[in-house]
Amino acid sequence: MTLTAVSLDDKYQSEEGRVYLTGSQALVRVAMLQYLRDKAAGLNTASFISGYRGSPMHNIDKELWRANRFLADRAIHFVPGVNEDLAATSCLGSQQSSMFGDSTHDGVFAMWYGKGPGLDRSIDAIRHANMIGTSQHGGVLAVVGDDHAMKSTDVPAASETMFADLQMPMLYPATVQEIVDYGLYGWAMSRFSGAWTGFKVTADTVDAAAPIDGDPSRLKIILPEFNFPEDGVNIRAGDSWTLQETRLRQFKLPAAMAFARANDLNKVVMESPRPRIGIISSGKAATDVRQALMELGINAAQAADLGIVMLKMGMPFPFDAETVRNFATGLEEVVVVEEKRRFMESKVRDALYDLPEGRRPRVVGRHDGEGNEMLPGCGEFGAEEIARALAGRIKHFHTSDRIEARLAFLAAKEARAAQRQQMTVTRIPYFCSGCPHNTSTKVPDGSRGQGGVGCHFMATYMDRNIDAHTHMGGEGANWIGHFPFSKAGHVFQNLGDGTYFHSGLLAIRACIAAKVNITYKILFNDAVAMTGGQPIDGELSPMAISRQVHAEGVKKIVVVSDQPDKYPANADFAPGTTFEHRRSLDRVQRELREVEGVSVLIYDQTCAAEKRRRRKRGDMEDPARRLFVNHLVCEGCGDCSTTSNCMSVLPLQTDFGRKRRIDQSSCNKDYSCAEGFCPSFVSVVGGIPRKAGAVADVPESVRLLPEPKRPALLEGEAYSILITGIGGTGVVTISALLTMAAHMEGKAFSTIDQFGMAQKGGAVSSHVRLAVNQDDIQSARLSAGTADLILGCDSLVTASELSLAAIDPGRSHVLVNNNQAITGQFAMDSSLEFPADDVEIRIQAETGPGKATFLNATRLATALLGDAIGANLFMLGHAYQQGLIPVSAEAIEQAIEMNGVAIEMNKLAFLWGRRAAVDLEAVIGQADRGASPDVADDDLPALVARREGELTAYQNRRLARRYGALVEQVKAREAEISPDSQALAMAVARNLYKLMAYKDEYEVARLYSDGRFRAALEQQFEGDYTLTFHLAPPIWSKTNPETGLPVKRDIGPWMGTAMTWLARFKFLRGGPLDIFGRTEERQAERRLIGEYEALIGELLTGLKAGNLGLAVRLAQVPELISGYGHIKARHLEDAKALQDNLLAEWRVPGSTMPAAAE
Repeated sequence: MTLTAVSLDDKYQSEEGRVYLTGSQALVRVAMLQYLRDKAAGLNTASFISGYRGSPMHNIDKELWRANRFLADRAIHFVPGVNEDLAATSCLGSQQSSMFGDSTHDGVFAMWYGKGPGLDRSIDAIRHANMIGTSQHGGVLAVVGDDHAMKSTDVPAASETMFADLQMPMLYPATVQEIVDYGLYGWAMSRFSGAWTGFKVTADTVDAAAPIDGDPSRLKIILPEFNFPEDGVNIRAGDSWTLQETRLRQFKLPAAMAFARANDLNKVVMESPRPRIGIISSGKAATDVRQALMELGINAAQAADLGIVMLKMGMPFPFDAETVRNFATGLEEVVVVEEKRRFMESKVRDALYDLPEGRRPRVVGRHDGEGNEMLPGCGEFGAEEIARALAGRIKHFHTSDRIEARLAFLAAKEARAAQRQQMTVTRIPYFCSGCPHNTSTKVPDGSRGQGGVGCHFMATYMDRNIDAHTHMGGEGANWIGHFPFSKAGHVFQNLGDGTYFHSGLLAIRACIAAKVNITYKILFNDAVAMTGGQPIDGELSPMAISRQVHAEGVKKIVVVSDQPDKYPANADFAPGTTFEHRRSLDRVQRELREVEGVSVLIYDQTCAAEKRRRRKRGDMEDPARRLFVNHLVCEGCGDCSTTSNCMSVLPLQTDFGRKRRIDQSSCNKDYSCAEGFCPSFVSVVGGIPRKAGAVADVPESVRLLPEPKRPALLEGEAYSILITGIGGTGVVTISALLTMAAHMEGKAFSTIDQFGMAQKGGAVSSHVRLAVNQDDIQSARLSAGTADLILGCDSLVTASELSLAAIDPGRSHVLVNNNQAITGQFAMDSSLEFPADDVEIRIQAETGPGKATFLNATRLATALLGDAIGANLFMLGHAYQQGLIPVSAEAIEQAIEMNGVAIEMNKLAFLWGRRAAVDLEAVIGQADRGASPDVADDDLPALVARREGELTAYQNRRLARRYGALVEQVKAREAEISPDSQALAMAVARNLYKLMAYKDEYEVARLYSDGRFRAALEQQFEGDYTLTFHLAPPIWSKTNPETGLPVKRDIGPWMGTAMTWLARFKFLRGGPLDIFGRTEERQAERRLIGEYEALIGELLTGLKAGNLGLAVRLAQVPELISGYGHIKARHLEDAKALQDNLLAEWRVPGSTMPAAAE
């Protein structure tokens, strides 16, 4: 197949044929097209764009910056707004530029953008601007992103009623093509009517991608005849506000109506010679209606035979009652399908109220004729709910096997979902690795914090005693009303630097005026991180913030940073500002909460994701320091995760329990994990992570790959793929590659990426539809049971309700990467287990036997390519070779080249995935070549033998024999009462060793110097590097006066040599010359060995088949004892409490059961 030559620049340069566009890019392109159309009409116009980002409008500014080299040629002037209402006022100014006779252009057409809550806060500005009006050759589009389901906002947004209250004409595009078309209509309408044009988009359009017609002149806009007032309707100098309402109501809105009718914006899209049932809908809901009918087996021809007709309202306001009456007169029933509010439904009822009996149809919408809810008003709905509703409305005259089957399928899916237990572990959005908020959002014991808008909002569900968030810019003002009635007397308020610049300073001013006790923690991370790392829309620095709040009246200002010594002596901070290291955050906050009035803590640390981007560009120094965990020393206590809250601290399963490791590929070098109280962390200074070279040897069985039989795309149908995965790992890239490949082959396509806040390590899904004709695709989002393929790049997300709902056992194939990627919950709970079995059971229960394939693509990609990031392309290659991808490998590979990122690695990942589909065992063998064989978890002799060897090295052979003898005794006794069980022996083998090999100074030294640490280090790093050890030696360590705990020190490479010598003195352990063994911690560790041996003796004496399970639980109690120093002491206390409770039950069965209620 010959592929169409395409370029990434086509989206802004191509003026013919099909053009690949996302919804965000469409908003940029439409401004360019308007300029070209004006130029062709002989007008010298320019464009002004301003607004404030916020999901789903999070990409507009980024797309404009990416298109920067094209903007000047199209006379586009982009100024990101400080906030939404000031941006709206700026757009008003663009129209006022024509008022005074000194304009450089014939007109300026403007675009304002914001999310739903951004429109809310801009009501005053936009109401004024709309009343004042637009210029004759200008016009304004007010683009608002509504989030019906609150996936990325904390309030639902449906702006139809708001635009109606503003008396602003509103357009609601349903597709990417309509974003372009309606954008051009919108500016033309705004010029013609003199009013601003509201423009509603949702994630289903602005986050979607689809091909559009690239011809700038394809749209023929009609300007109707209209009886305007003599002075017109456009903006003018010297206008009296007393005349503006009349002009708006009597001329502007009627003019917009005339324009809409002339250009058929409210359009009958389904006709019938014998109309019977009419559907009225708009925007996303209109595409969902068409999708629902397709899934009920009702195509356009059958709908016409049944008398089903549809009116699509491209302009919901002003409401075209005349068009609705013409459409509805004589119908039996009108079904109004709309999201959230009953906006159109009430207007339809009003419009049809006066029709004569016999010509007036029944109107249903939110409720059916009996008052039962038919379509939900809360959350969002899709094709499934619409299918049920429409089937119910036509069942008195039509049904079919297809309809009955679809309804039964939906009912069965719903029943199974209701019966499924909720997952205990979910893929929640979380702070990025190294995020400054991991530390900055902590509050001291006895205090509480308040949330706000931005990434730090996620701290509200991280068990940090943070709650009570407000809208953007109101952070802390709620305390003004709370403070007089609270015993707390003080709160901490998180406030991002982006929000501070947006409007947060006003809330600080209000708190100062109200004289409340509050500490603002202004989190300066130098980026608007939640929406993708955009820069703050102006000049801001910690110094400027300090001066501003000082001028407002704040007397106590503290700057806390990970590098407090970076500020020069002459840095222009406010008088009296003090500086502290982030390690002192707890003390600093304790001091600030005692300050009367408003105090400010400026936490200065750059956004981790932005650091990574800047380092890649060479704009920020990349420290030649990385952390490494000696897993032999690590106890798996989780204090590193507790201290850092970092997602790059990963679990490492070993024969000696779960330890920790650093994911070097995601680590952003925050280093706070090393502040956990543990000697296992070392800094590798100057080392470079060793990249395993891509495996060159290819197994014989997969050297020649057969070309798979790809799915055929059929007329009238779409092939649907759901891609699931983790935010930030390239899921969206897979959908982009597939759709670009389809674009090159001339196929129809659509995709929508659903992420919102999930881009922060949460659950992400991409919905991809491929077809022969674009008309074969209606809703971009997959509905229940419509997935032909689920490409599960993360098993946890694939087991979620959204993914399971898309599965049809008779249709869907499911391919799942079963790598156990940790979630944010692991950072909060170090004992958390990945629910691997539950995940597979959930998926297989929905797919049925033989329809789900599981493989660890992450492990294979890492071993074969040297980078886990190749896992998603590996999955795509596997699916392709299975015959599940309806585009060619040639097109996919060309799309990879066009993407321009890690081209060779990504092509290799795709190829190895294909090979794995042909011979998985051969590929696994290649990946595992040279790897050490795993020791089976249930191999007791091997487990004991390894631990006996370790104990011999730890102390001597005598200790090893003592260990082995007790394990053999337990094994024999257990076999007497339960011949098939080794559970107790396994528990004792693991936990007796754990207690006997307690990690004192000699053992830590041995585990650093016996060669295994160095071997692991060499395997992961290369280059000329040195080591820094982070230790708290018991003799030399200072005590932190704030916490009473030992302070860790950074010790140079000489410590490695010292440890070699120290390890040789292990013979002193426990003796009179053991200077380390005199501490309470060491004495307690030695006592635990004897106590455990005595406990096991007691268990063996009373062991019976009926209490074997309880004996195992008692033998496993030492698993809870982990860590060093005060961490170990705390865990020991918890373990003792559990052991006492279990032992009481052992000695007196039933003694710990709760008393029965009387």
